[in-house]
Amino acid sequence: MTRGKLIACHECDLLQREVAVPEGGALRCRRCRAELYRELPGSLDRALAFSLAAVVLFAVSNLYPIVGLSVNGTVVETTLLGAVSVLYHDGKWPIAGLVFATTFLMPVLQTASMLWLLIPLKFDRAPWGGPAIFRLCHLCQPWGMTEVLILGLLVALVKLSAIAGVVVGPALWSFGALMFVLAAAGSAFDTRNLWSRVAAIQHKSAEADVDEASLQGAATAARCGLALCHDCGLLASAPRHAHAFDCPRCGAPMHLRKPASLSRTWAFLTAAMVMYIPANLLPVMYTNSLFGTENDTILSGVVYLWTSGSWPLAIVVFVASIAVPMLKILALAYLAISTQLHSRWYAVQRTRIYRVVEFVGRWSMLDIYVITMLVALVQFQALATIQAGNAAIAFGAVVVLTMFAAMAFDPRLIWDEAERDHAGTRQRA
Repeated sequence: MTRGKLIACHECDLLQREVAVPEGGALRCRRCRAELYRELPGSLDRALAFSLAAVVLFAVSNLYPIVGLSVNGTVVETTLLGAVSVLYHDGKWPIAGLVFATTFLMPVLQTASMLWLLIPLKFDRAPWGGPAIFRLCHLCQPWGMTEVLILGLLVALVKLSAIAGVVVGPALWSFGALMFVLAAAGSAFDTRNLWSRVAAIQHKSAEADVDEASLQGAATAARCGLALCHDCGLLASAPRHAHAFDCPRCGAPMHLRKPASLSRTWAFLTAAMVMYIPANLLPVMYTNSLFGTENDTILSGVVYLWTSGSWPLAIVVFVASIAVPMLKILALAYLAISTQLHSRWYAVQRTRIYRVVEFVGRWSMLDIYVITMLVALVQFQALATIQAGNAAIAFGAVVVLTMFAAMAFDPRLIWDEAERDHAGTRQRA
């Protein structure tokens, strides 16, 4: 039995053996059903091709206008960076920074880091600074939100069509293509295959050495002194009496369990609860026109879409901007409370709740992108202007804080109590 066939689940920490899976198939944890890895032949070549295509599409998407607004022969057009600039000069720099980071900076860094790693491997060379660049790629992945931006643009188009004639720019189409290309590149970027190729080039073992005699009777990696790297997936021996150490493969910090997981989760969650109140009560936009000033909240925007006949988009905005943040807060609070109470009930279901919370968190940015487009385009000084309200800053904070709370929570804590129960049963037996 070789060490290379030992793996640990990143959600429940169960030790398992690698088994062969068919092409395109996935291996799932036998306890919590989390996906452990997929068999993707030629994955790195496909990831390289999609990443190169993303560079071209990203250039087109940011050099040409996304959409324009025509009123009485006057046309106002904007690019993504132009919209960010308008928010910044209006004094809403927190929102401008958030939009810039999630729609421009993070996708650029993720694509560049994938190319940095994949191009040398194509020529059988190990990438220079590979571990640091890999960690950067992993860091950027959850914060790139091109797919949410596209949905936000569609909602903005519906609202803009009621104000003036809408002129669709070439960047809108390239952004749509970029969404699919980035998703394809991310899914094809196989971490397992990447590090196996690097290890083969450097003539080093892809795995750390572990004494298998210590694994007898241990169900989880932590019980036998093993820690899983959440960046590269390496299972490594933890030094004795060490609370933290660096991954021997990619250099990321490793812990048997995330440090102060519940405390940090509650801190982020409490801050999100506080910000959720002004995010929904204060105006998210101010519209100044010949007919006076109108203040819009997130809920009034949903009502407008519904009454104007765009009820599918109204449902989408309501779910993404009102229901999802509230349900995320409630779900994370439930997970934190049940874990603190050492609950052994419904461990599989609680793990699935955590999985859903992680997946849907980014979609709450929808309203932020809608506001960005409206503020950038409705700038007809004699007729109408739109400015972002303070609720937009509060809402952006809610999205970021709930994402941080989900990242701080360690789902393996859900299973630790059940593991202690099983260990006590074995000892009594």
